[in-house]
Order: sequence, then C-alpha cells, then structure tokens
Amino acid sequence: MDVIDELKDFYRDWTLEKGYIGFTENGNLIPYFKVKKTAHPVVIAQYAIHAREYITAYLGMMQAKDFAERGKHGTVYFIPAVNIDGIAETQSDKLYKANARGVDLNVNFDADWGRGEKNLRKKASENYIGEKPFSEWETRSLRDFTLLVGPDITVSYHSKGEEIYWEFFQSKSALERDFKIAVAVSAATGYPLRNAGRSAGGYKDWCVQKLGIPALTIEVGNDGLSHPIGKEHAEEIFIRNKSVFKVITEIL
Repeated sequence: MDVIDELKDFYRDWTLEKGYIGFTENGNLIPYFKVKKTAHPVVIAQYAIHAREYITAYLGMMQAKDFAERGKHGTVYFIPAVNIDGIAETQSDKLYKANARGVDLNVNFDADWGRGEKNLRKKASENYIGEKPFSEWETRSLRDFTLLVGPDITVSYHSKGEEIYWEFFQSKSALERDFKIAVAVSAATGYPLRNAGRSAGGYKDWCVQKLGIPALTIEVGNDGLSHPIGKEHAEEIFIRNKSVFKVITEIL
C-alpha cells in the first residue's frame, strides 16, 4: 500500500471535521483534517508539496492523530499531501519534485516570484516556476483555502536536512515576533534555524510577505538519507516533531 492509498484510508476513518481544499491538475481531491481544541490560534500545516518528499505525508497523518488525542489549545488544519499527482510520478522517477505539469509548486506562489537563485523557465522535474504565480491548481487551492481559513501561522513540512526556515524580509517587529516562535520550535525539535538564502516563491514566503503572518518551513529527515525517504523513518521523524503544534499553539 502506498502513501496515497493510506491517505484515502485515513480520510475514511477520520471522525473529526475533514474535507478538501481543492483539486490537483489531474483532478485528484486534496484532503484536509481539522482538529479544534480552542478557537484560537489557528494553524495550517501543509505537507508533500514536493513529490519526492512524501515521507512528510506520513508525518502529517501521524501529527493529526496525535494532536487530536493530546492537543490542548488552538485549531490545526492538516493537509498531508498537496502534490498528489507528483507523488504518483515518483513511481517512475524517484527524484521527481514537481506536479503533473512539470511545475515546482513551491516556487509558484506570488512572493518575489521568479527571483529565486535556482528558478527555471521551462518544465522540469524541479525548480520550474510556471507561466505565472498561481498558475497551478494546487497552488491556487492552497492559496484560496488559506485565505478562507485566515490562519495565525502556517507550517510547511519538507525533507530533508533537519533545519528550520522562518525568514522572508519581514519588518523588524515581525522579525522579532517570528524569531521567538522559530526558536521555540527549534528547541522542541532540535533542528537549527537557517537562512534560506536566495529562494523565493514558496508558500512560506507568500504567507510572510502577503499575509503578514509567521510561517515556518521545517525540513525533516537526516541529510544522509536518500530521496525519497522511506516510511521506515516516519516514526523517528514524528518523535522529533511530536511537540511542534503544542509549542506553536501555546506561544501564540
């Protein structure tokens, strides 16, 4: 059974609020799972926007179940697999990152779009920015759902490297606010904070630049592992990230 089949089973068995944020290019529905303990703060957590990083989809399901059982504060929307079409592509190309149209979804957001150091202007398995910001069904779906929910913070899970990115040219006051959150999550996971350098067009970047909210990108999985990281590493990754949403919902 692959991760998409497991996600379908997870959706069927989930007894709390669930639904879909929208569609992929190939018409697959993108599911979300909501856990509400208190009305605020509100968190959106999205996973597997890069196809080969589908280990994070397993993490998303594990975190949703755990927060439903142990969470005390806040509301968290878990979106375990944004790039369902791309995950299917990894069956023939295990290093594939893009969606079904060859667009790297995490450089397709309207946040200094096209200014990233590694950006490409033609279809590829990674780094192609698309014809314009939000040219893809997946990025539009995530954008529209985010605007609908109005989160206080977003968390994007990627692999690999075991590090946290949190900056995108914030103002001084926002930088101080976001640094406090990032430090707390770093302490909970043991992952160091890093500067993303000359990257742009990501979901985190858009949330920071256009919505003015804190946003974290958390890279999981040891850098010595190969893409795609196998399911056998999901439990150890989950243990490192078990307290992330407890920390976030208590600090906001």
